[in-house]
Amino acid sequence: MGVVLFWTIGLLGGLSWLSGAQQPLAILTWMIFIYGVVVLSPLAGIWAAVDLARRWLRNREARRQQLGTADVESR
Repeated sequence: MGVVLFWTIGLLGGLSWLSGAQQPLAILTWMIFIYGVVVLSPLAGIWAAVDLARRWLRNREARRQQLGTADVESR
């Protein structure tokens, strides 16, 4: 229900915005900017999550190798 309400408000707000007295090029530029933000924000989040997971796995593997070499040296 919240998603439908969100899109309905967005649609009505967008229609009222388009009926304003702004230049079409200004509206188009702003819409492309908003579209870029909407698309790039989740992509940046996914990219950051993948990078964090990769670093965590790399550090975990390095720690495991350090512990493995410490066990061999103590024997």
